[in-house]
Amino acid sequence: MEFLHSDATTVAAVSTPYGRGGIAVIRVSGPDAIGICEKLFFPGKGPCGGMTLSSVESNRMVWGHIYYKEESIDDGMAVVFRAPHSYTGEDTVEISCHGGIYLTQKVLESVFLCGAMPAGPGEFTKRAFLNGKLGLSQAEAIIDLIDAQSMEGVRLAGAGARGMLKRAADEIYVLLRDAVSSTYAFIDFPDEDLTDLSVDELLEKIGIAKEKLTALAKSYSVGKAVNEGIRCAIVGKPNTGKSSLLNCLTGEDRAIVTEIAGTTRDVLEETVSIGRILLRLADTAGIHGTDDVVEQLGVERSLRALSEAELVLAVFDGSKQLAAEDFDLAQHLRDVSCPIVAIVNKSDAGIVADVDALGVPFAKTVTVSAARGEGMDDLRAVIEGLFLEGQIDYSTEAIVSNARQYAAICAAAEHVDRASDALENGYTQDIAGMDLELALSALAEVDGRAVTGDVVDTIFHNFCVGK
Repeated sequence: MEFLHSDATTVAAVSTPYGRGGIAVIRVSGPDAIGICEKLFFPGKGPCGGMTLSSVESNRMVWGHIYYKEESIDDGMAVVFRAPHSYTGEDTVEISCHGGIYLTQKVLESVFLCGAMPAGPGEFTKRAFLNGKLGLSQAEAIIDLIDAQSMEGVRLAGAGARGMLKRAADEIYVLLRDAVSSTYAFIDFPDEDLTDLSVDELLEKIGIAKEKLTALAKSYSVGKAVNEGIRCAIVGKPNTGKSSLLNCLTGEDRAIVTEIAGTTRDVLEETVSIGRILLRLADTAGIHGTDDVVEQLGVERSLRALSEAELVLAVFDGSKQLAAEDFDLAQHLRDVSCPIVAIVNKSDAGIVADVDALGVPFAKTVTVSAARGEGMDDLRAVIEGLFLEGQIDYSTEAIVSNARQYAAICAAAEHVDRASDALENGYTQDIAGMDLELALSALAEVDGRAVTGDVVDTIFHNFCVGK
């Protein structure tokens, strides 16, 4: 793999969260990391005696004094990681000091005064990628691990960080690389039988790659549900209990609930874990006809949220007969292509509404009392079941976790399909080889073998400073 190579500067940043705490960790990485840090950190007895950081054994933590200019300002711990056996692949020193806000900044300032430069967002992980310590999908998994909002998200990100997706992509890459090599032999020596693979053998190898790519592409539905979240719109006529449902799902009074119809006039958004998946909830204003200008704007935003949703929770007042506004909503629901779950609310008051009369192809119907929190476990199980089937073994299954990876996988699969079609229709291997090369190029983007500097910069810009 050809890397872009990090520059020769030595950079530093605070790697622990900003604020008052027990300790803070300052990470320093680059060719001069050890030399810079031994100007301010003195193991043991201090600058007048004891050893220096350059004499400290790798991966061993030592206690010492931390200096700002010529003054001792703290005592703490330091550990030296020597290249290439460090997170970044470079010489790295991590200094732990007491976690005062001012003190931490003075220690970092001392590192800068001794010769280090400020690290940019995600620079340490970027250097790890550029130095071949991890693949791009592993780097993306690290930020997912930091941002995880559920245990399932932690498991998914952990699998990515351990290289599950990287290994799966590598297997397919080798299959396609061998196939492309065979087509090169055909191109170079068309009149001689020098190809490694016959057409049937090439089709078999392509078929295996196609199956693996298809499986990876399908896994994105799981990765998206767990990692990125499902856009979910809560819709219904006014006063059906949409805001009460939002409060039940989030476990807090996120939306104002009153007996007055039309309390919600805008779209309220909230992210919540439902079982093993993440929902990006949008509690919308009641969809109904109105002369109120503000309510009209709310209804327009509600319809836009409905059109953009990947899951719809349609809420109905089950304690009353269906009204004309319910049937008006049903007309909008028939135009929706994503799953729709009918929520028959207010079961505590008795159910008389028949939502089947609406003629909407609901994926499921769940009866709840949002005011009392009844039926919510059933609803959570239904929502999870729409996007996840069975248990996921993160120790063996590779999961595509973001849109960038998914786009690259789909592009590779499309070119593999074309190559297969070309061979099955009697075209020579060199014709199929063009698409196989394009498939190989697309697949190389998954883990950074062939990715532009702009893409790399965009990915690592999403990291915090210090990671």
